[in-house]
Amino acid sequence: MLSNIYKQAYGTIETLSPLHVGATAGEEAGNLNLVFRDQFTQTGVIPGSSIRGRFRADMRQVYGEAEAKYWYGDGAGSEQHNLNNESIVKFEHASVVWIPVFCPGQPIVWVSCSYLLKRYNRITGKKLAIPDRYTGSSNLRTRESQGRKTLFFNLGFLTVNKQQDLKEFFPDGNQQPSVIVDDADMAMIHDMALYRQSRVRLKATEKVVDGGGFFNTEALPEGTILIFPIAIKQYQGADEAVKPIEKKWEPFGKSQNDKPTPTEAEMYLGGLESIGFGHCVINLKNI
Repeated sequence: MLSNIYKQAYGTIETLSPLHVGATAGEEAGNLNLVFRDQFTQTGVIPGSSIRGRFRADMRQVYGEAEAKYWYGDGAGSEQHNLNNESIVKFEHASVVWIPVFCPGQPIVWVSCSYLLKRYNRITGKKLAIPDRYTGSSNLRTRESQGRKTLFFNLGFLTVNKQQDLKEFFPDGNQQPSVIVDDADMAMIHDMALYRQSRVRLKATEKVVDGGGFFNTEALPEGTILIFPIAIKQYQGADEAVKPIEKKWEPFGKSQNDKPTPTEAEMYLGGLESIGFGHCVINLKNI
C-alpha cells in the first residue's frame, strides 16, 4: 500500500570539501563544534531537514516561492505551518557509506562497516551480499607481516582477512581502495578520519582573540560518500478530492531540447559555507 502512495527514490552525496552539519557546541566538549552522529555507529549524518532546506532554498531562488511551497510545504515560520500542509517530497537523513582515512602507503583508504552497507542495500533496493568484516577491495595495497595482510592506520595495524571486488557498494561503480571493518571499530576510525580546524575571531583594532572567539570545528572529510532516501507523493488532497500529482519534480533544472532532466548538481550543505565548507555533488536516482 505504501508503495502506491509514494515513489521511492534516493540521493547520493560526495563531499568535495569538508562538510560540517551539527550543533554550535557540544556540552561535553566545550567549544568543539561537533557534527551530528548516528546513534549506533557514531558516524556522521546529515539530517533530512538540512537537505530539504538546501533544496527548498535553491528552488525558491530559481523558480520562486510558490514552486518551493508546492513541493516542500510552508516553512515553520509561515502562517500556514499549523495547517495540514504536508510536503510532496520527503527527505530522510543521509548516512555515511564510505569515509576516507589517511593510511601510509595508499595514501587514502575508504572505510565502511556492515551496518552502514545494510542501510545502503535497503535504500537502493539492492540485495548485495554484505562482505565479512576485515574484507578489503581487490585494488587495496596491503603489507605482508608474518603471513598476514595488514594496513597501518595512525592508531595501529588492521588485518585484512581477504580481498574481493567491492565496486557494487560504490554508488558510481568506481571502486576505491577500501576495507570493511567491524561495526564496533567504525566509531574510532571515523573520529580518526574527521577534518578538524581551530578558528578565532580577532578584535577589530588589534590582533588578539575577541572574548569567546576561539572555537574548534570538526567536519566530514573531502571524499566522503553518503546516501539518503527520498519519498515523492503520488497523490495530493483528501477524501473525494484526491488526485494524482501530474507535475514533475525537477530540482536541478528543467529538461531542454529533448534532453533528460538533470539529476546531478553541485550544492553547498551545512554551515561555514562562506569559508569553503559543505561543497558537495548530489546525484538523484529513480526520480
